[in-house]
Amino acid sequence: MTERVYIGLGSNLADPAEQLRDAIKALAQLPETSLSGVSSFYVSDSLLPGQPRYTNAVAGLDTSLDPLRLLDGLQAIENDQGRERLERWGPRTLDLDILLFGDRLIDEPRLKVPHYHMHARAFVLYPLAELAPGITLADGRALDDLLAACPFEGLERLSV
Repeated sequence: MTERVYIGLGSNLADPAEQLRDAIKALAQLPETSLSGVSSFYVSDSLLPGQPRYTNAVAGLDTSLDPLRLLDGLQAIENDQGRERLERWGPRTLDLDILLFGDRLIDEPRLKVPHYHMHARAFVLYPLAELAPGITLADGRALDDLLAACPFEGLERLSV
């Protein structure tokens, strides 16, 4: 069965916009998966002081991979693009997160879906709204309500 999945992409090292473009190409090459859309790119300050600004986007995928196989594929793409896991929320060449996986609620040690911080992150919600306006998350929260509680302030939409 094919399911619609939304992936959050982020980078703040080594030409972040190029990192996202390369990741999008790699996502389209995942087995049993097709790319259904990509949001605009957005730039925002890091959540932690002293780090370079982040470039973020959301990609929509249609996949028949199970969630953990997809997660393995995403982590392989991160590794291929030089991701080093040295510091939680540290700078990174690429971060790929499964935000939504169809209408599934997933609570595994390696994977929580809907993504547990997405409700408070404008750099996730606004790109997601470009691809899935009006969506209701599997946990019952409406994207429109999350957007209303999470101001656009601090985001810069890039034309790419």
